[in-house]
Amino acid sequence: MANDLTALLKGFWTTLKHAARPAVTLNYPEEKKPLAVNFRGRHRLYRHENGLERCIGCELCAGACPSQAILVEPAENDPHAPVSPGERYAQRYEINMIRCIFCGFCEEACPVDAIKLGQEYELADYDRASFVYTKEMLLEPEKYAPKRQLHLDVDQARPAYTSGGKALGELYGTYHPMGSSAPERAAGEPVSGDEALHERMATRGEDALPPGAEG
Repeated sequence: MANDLTALLKGFWTTLKHAARPAVTLNYPEEKKPLAVNFRGRHRLYRHENGLERCIGCELCAGACPSQAILVEPAENDPHAPVSPGERYAQRYEINMIRCIFCGFCEEACPVDAIKLGQEYELADYDRASFVYTKEMLLEPEKYAPKRQLHLDVDQARPAYTSGGKALGELYGTYHPMGSSAPERAAGEPVSGDEALHERMATRGEDALPPGAEG
C-alpha cells in the first residue's frame, strides 16, 4: 500500500513540475519548427547562373535510387542551342514521390550538383498523379508544383547549401559537346584526352565518334 501511494505521489509531482514550465507545443500549421540545414525533403533541380540546366542526363541519380523512384531519359544536346553544358541533357526527368524514401542518394550521386533535397515536407494531397514530379515541377516548383504541396514559407531554393557539386568544366577539363567549337586554351595549359582526340580527328578530317565510343 505504501509503495502504491509513493508511486502515485511521484506521478503527481512530475505533473506539477511540468505544469509550471512554458508550453513547447507549436500551433501548427501557423507555427512551424525550424528544420536542420541538411533536412531531406522534396527535391529541386537547379540551373547554372547562365540559365543552362545543371543536369547532364548521366542517370547516376536513377541508378543510385534504392526505390527506383527516378526516371531519366537523356537526349543529345544541340551544339547551337544547348540545354545543359554537357553532351546530353535530361529530356525527361521524373520522380515518383510516393516511392521516394528521401534517402538523399540521388543528391550524393550527382556529379554536377543538379539535384538537391530541400525543406518541403508537407506533401499530402488527394490525387496520386500529383506526386509524380516532372522536370518542370522540379526546376520551378513555385510555378508548376501542386498547390497543396507548395509552402513558400518552408520551400526555399538553396543552391549553395552543399559543396559537392562542380561545374562541368571542373569535372572534365576542356570537355565540350561534339560538334561544338572547343574552348580556347591558355598558353601552357595541358591538353585533356578528349581535347587531344578531337584535335587529332579534326586534323585527319575524320567524323566524330558516336556517343559512348570514346574510351
